[in-house]
Amino acid sequence: MRKGETEQQPHLRPLSVMVISIFVCALAYVAFSFAKDPAWLRDTSSLPPQSVFVDPLSFAVMGANGTFRQNSFDSGFNPTGTKPPFFQVFDQDFLGVLGQAPSITEIASNDTFAFAHEAPIYDPVQDFVYFASNDGGPLGMSDIDHNNKVGRINLKDVSTNLKGTAINIPVTELSLPDTIQMTNGGTGPFRGNLLLINSGRGALPPSIALVNPNPPHNATVLLDNFFGRQFNSLNDIKIHPSGKIFFTDTVYGWLNHFRPEPLMPSQVYRFDPDTGAVRVVATDFDKSNGIAFTGDGKTAYIADTGASGGFLGNNQTEPATIYAFDVDPVSLAFKNRRIFAYSDAGVPDGVQVDTEGNVYAGCGDGVHVWNSEGTLIGKFFLGSTSANMAFAGKGRLVIMAETKIFLAEIAASPSLFTS
Repeated sequence: MRKGETEQQPHLRPLSVMVISIFVCALAYVAFSFAKDPAWLRDTSSLPPQSVFVDPLSFAVMGANGTFRQNSFDSGFNPTGTKPPFFQVFDQDFLGVLGQAPSITEIASNDTFAFAHEAPIYDPVQDFVYFASNDGGPLGMSDIDHNNKVGRINLKDVSTNLKGTAINIPVTELSLPDTIQMTNGGTGPFRGNLLLINSGRGALPPSIALVNPNPPHNATVLLDNFFGRQFNSLNDIKIHPSGKIFFTDTVYGWLNHFRPEPLMPSQVYRFDPDTGAVRVVATDFDKSNGIAFTGDGKTAYIADTGASGGFLGNNQTEPATIYAFDVDPVSLAFKNRRIFAYSDAGVPDGVQVDTEGNVYAGCGDGVHVWNSEGTLIGKFFLGSTSANMAFAGKGRLVIMAETKIFLAEIAASPSLFTS
């Protein structure tokens, strides 16, 4: 090359370009096919511990002689007959939730008392998880004459490398003031306190209250009425990234015989703890229940547990549904309601969201997990009801199961507002 000349790159011949393009496309097709083909999941050696793959194609057609489930409240979907607890994998996306070495273990139990129903709150400072017993239901030991209990466990009591071996760590009961009646939901810590939502009992009103996690557990009631009217029986609560508090009100206090007949619809409310302003943001539910937000606060999820009817009995033709809403950036009202998911076992109760946008709900056979598109990708299969769960930091999911608590050690992390 002479001085002053520019080196020229050799031109690829059209045939060479075509061959390279075909090769690249073939590689992309193979990669895509591998990602979408679940065949590799059928090889149990490729699955993480305590996991079972259930191919949706394997039960897409059951035929005239198939054994069909008649009651979603009586039996979970366990076609492999695997002994719980275990991870039920329907889609390989669930492996991203689980990670390479997950485990699920029973860490506390009391077969005579439904001590672990709802209101799970993780305190990262002390590594405690708080929760409430069943309010008015079976084994709850609470009714119109008796309040339910709030307790806690210390995750430091959980030994490492459990790998499914059941243990029974101590549960400490909190002594709370009489203003806290029938706790059913909780979140936080919020401003250094537990944020509890209480269904009320008899004439004692439902309320939202801050409770000091440290003895003597003094409480400050933030809200106990809607412009002079008592709520029906407040149910679940979450903190939006804006700092506003959102909560659901439903009718289970009446259905479980510890609250008067409802006076208002089952609705979702927004409350500003700084100004006291409260307003309805969503209505037209049968029984509004669990609530959660994506980490950016732009999408809200509300569970409707209409199929679960208390003393009226269960009705499988009523909702067992999670609805998704857009959150208006100015008013924070919920809009563009659409069906996100429908539970195949019992009803979806408490709801949480992880950093990848996967949605978790306590259902009739454990915790169900849907991806952000609403496809069921897997279950934490317990073989019994879970009403709620909470992330205890990165990689730990603490699952309430009425008479038991389970700890799942996984790869997923909570979104910013999942407690």
